[in-house]
Amino acid sequence: MFQRVLRGLLLLALTCTAQAGLAAYPEKPITLIVPWAAGGSTDILARAIAEQLTKSMGQAVVVDNRVGASGNIGSNFVAKAKPDGYTLLIGSMSTHAMNPTLMPGMPFNGTDDFTPIALVANVINTMVINPSVPAKNLREFIAYAKANPGKLAYASAGGGSTNHLSAEMFKKAAGIDMLHVPYKGGAPAVLDTVANQTQVLFSAGTQTLPHVKAGKLRLLAVTEPKRSSLLPDTPTVAETLPGYDMSVWYAAFGPAGMPAELVARLNTEINKALAVPEVRARMDAMGVELVKSTPEQLAASLRRDTQRYDKIIKDLGIKLD
Repeated sequence: MFQRVLRGLLLLALTCTAQAGLAAYPEKPITLIVPWAAGGSTDILARAIAEQLTKSMGQAVVVDNRVGASGNIGSNFVAKAKPDGYTLLIGSMSTHAMNPTLMPGMPFNGTDDFTPIALVANVINTMVINPSVPAKNLREFIAYAKANPGKLAYASAGGGSTNHLSAEMFKKAAGIDMLHVPYKGGAPAVLDTVANQTQVLFSAGTQTLPHVKAGKLRLLAVTEPKRSSLLPDTPTVAETLPGYDMSVWYAAFGPAGMPAELVARLNTEINKALAVPEVRARMDAMGVELVKSTPEQLAASLRRDTQRYDKIIKDLGIKLD
């Protein structure tokens, strides 16, 4: 009897201590890991979120760029961190849903080693062509490509990149042949498409839309299943090729095992940050659509996309450079 009472008191004490710790959170600065270089769209998004969280949570939220291995270095750092809410990650569909198949030996599991917190953004993924290609829309482009097999070349940021996968999915769906020209990064891929060294590119609107506005590239479609609210007059690939879907998302994660109350607090704070008009206006101008979600919605998206891209990558024989 005495031992049962003692165990009950001990459990109550531990529970009260944990609740007190959560109530006081955060008691020190929070590190927000970005697994890509400073200055890119993901980094800009992360810094906008960090600035708002710093204001609302009363502690500094510091962005730390840990770059390398297609996002795996920064992601692995978070996967191995304590699940105390002081080390968070802005990850993506590539780090969590594509890399597990492209890099089977990576040191973490994209699903099991993380706590989903919030889906934060969808990045408009565009299909653009050099204006030298005599096509004003997707149907004309497909007809031209079929009439000129192997004449067109598409650029990518490298084998296994989102650009590469988008184009190979398109080739298969359209039944056309295009030469793949991989580059070491997205910037040179864009520049060579502008220069007509390559004629086709699937890439984030953050990289392509300035050139579209300047008349140096022609926008044919977006790759998401629904039209973008930021580009309502631009058709989707799926309107011509039903079932085509390449949706590029970014999300906030923590290490596996974070307390549910802490996850709920962070989800609320992040959604508040994304609703700030100045943040939304800045991201809209970059072609980044901010979204509001629950941890459960992010977890479901991650499970679905991990299974989907595993099949697509294997079926297409995509390899990482």
